[in-house]
Amino acid sequence: MIHSEYLILVVGMGLVTYIPRWFPIFFLSRRQLPQWFSEWLDLIPVAILSALVFPELVTGGNPRHLDFSQPQLWVALPTFLFALKTKSLGGTVVVGMLLFWIVGKLL
Repeated sequence: MIHSEYLILVVGMGLVTYIPRWFPIFFLSRRQLPQWFSEWLDLIPVAILSALVFPELVTGGNPRHLDFSQPQLWVALPTFLFALKTKSLGGTVVVGMLLFWIVGKLL
């Protein structure tokens, strides 16, 4: 009996994951989206990543408060500038890791 419950659970999780992704593809693939809407959709991943990363860079402590002296922020700034200049994902990762390692050794 337990195996059938696991199967139902896995199938249910698959449907809950698949259906919200399928609906927009099914309904919007046959239509031409306005240019402004397509450009707006392109900004969603950047906005989500920024919303996840930014609070970790500028807040600290318990309870949280603004803290601009965190090493993560000072590593992120030159890494971000490197990313803007080179547009290299691999290079950005290497530079960020190297800077984070250096800051960790100095502090």
